[in-house]
Amino acid sequence: MNTWKISFVLTCLLLTSAVFLAAQQQASGVVVVQGATLINGTGSSSIRNSAIVIEGGRIRDIGPRNEVRVPGNAQVVDARGKWVIPGLIDAHVHFSQSGGIYTRPDVVDLRKWRSYEKEMEWIKQRLSYTFERYLFSGITGVVDCGGPMWNFEMRDIASHTKKAPRVVVAGPLIATILPPTTSANDPDIVKPDSPAQARDLVRRQLDRKPDLIKLWWVRRQGDNLNEQVQIMSAAIDESKSHNVRVAVHATELDTAKAAVRAGADILVHSVSDRLVDTEFINLVKNRDVLYITTLAVEDGYRMVLDRQVALTDIEQKLGDPEVIATWSELAKIPPGEIPGGIPHIPAPPKRPAAYDNLMLLESAGVRIVAGTDAGNIGTLHGPSLHHEMELMAAAGLRPMDIIVSATKNAAAVMGLQNDTGTLQKSKFADLVILDADPLADIKNTRRIFKVMKAGELLQ
Repeated sequence: MNTWKISFVLTCLLLTSAVFLAAQQQASGVVVVQGATLINGTGSSSIRNSAIVIEGGRIRDIGPRNEVRVPGNAQVVDARGKWVIPGLIDAHVHFSQSGGIYTRPDVVDLRKWRSYEKEMEWIKQRLSYTFERYLFSGITGVVDCGGPMWNFEMRDIASHTKKAPRVVVAGPLIATILPPTTSANDPDIVKPDSPAQARDLVRRQLDRKPDLIKLWWVRRQGDNLNEQVQIMSAAIDESKSHNVRVAVHATELDTAKAAVRAGADILVHSVSDRLVDTEFINLVKNRDVLYITTLAVEDGYRMVLDRQVALTDIEQKLGDPEVIATWSELAKIPPGEIPGGIPHIPAPPKRPAAYDNLMLLESAGVRIVAGTDAGNIGTLHGPSLHHEMELMAAAGLRPMDIIVSATKNAAAVMGLQNDTGTLQKSKFADLVILDADPLADIKNTRRIFKVMKAGELLQ
């Protein structure tokens, strides 16, 4: 067994035995969360003075307190004066990226100071802490939208770690371009040169049972869109023939349209190059494509690369301090020694196209999903989802719609909508108890009182 695995297991045993002992005892009987205003994640009206009866990690009964039978021997969680929402889900993260300055050598190449291999080893060593940061941020589920084959091992670790969110994954990104900084040992990006190669790259992942196949569709100046369509369409067709859903990175309107026409199930980013048109809106709506926002990730790059770090209170509290510390190290490196230099991220327009596109699609009835692209430089694992939701509010979405996007709709991206994402009978008791009303201000999702996963309270 690798050294990092041994240390990881020992750390998990120590943390889990202490933190979850009381919670495990609760989960063996009946637990009732009582007195809170219930926001169940379906978009329906909130319920004051609610009761949630939990047994075996699942919701046995739920509703207004006077309509729910509470067993006399139940252990009661007093939530009077609180609000309860489903556990949040970040539908776009990358565990193989840390959020630190060394994690994307294809963006800013600092391998002279920390190799990609050392960065990955560091990420693996800190995996248990990364899992924790999601849970303490109120996030009980995440979608890893692609990384090295190690992703499948990481998913297995999460599934056997109580103090971890639910994790679904894609493997290596099947891409239209191949950055020269990609690792040769366990690459996170692979590039087919023909439709046949695209099909083969899909098949190589199938024995690991991917939850999704991820395509990274980037078009540079001079690239032939029709050739890309043939290759990407082959990858989508091969995935669908094996009943694996397809998630596509396509931030331009033309490539996003092509991806949806070819059968993409999920668009993992907002379209940001220009306003979407009626054709695109109808394509996405009629094919019920899930549309993930990722509004905050560009802000993260700009914040770090321009050395203007500004964190929210929850990011300061729950962000990984060792990741945050790497951001200041950029100032110590002479820019002239960095291959390709430090990229300039232009200041955003007063009203980015992605914001208007979000509102156009929401108004048309497209299922909007909250996701951050966490792991990219400046986008922290865990608390960054709260910033993402605040940007969605700035774009014009109502708090109720944002909550649905980060719970019910995000569970659909996970493929776990029958088990989580809303607080309803028979579903897992994944929930967050808040000290303030998120419908009054979405920033109140930061005001976390308690987090519960499968009926177990984090202490």
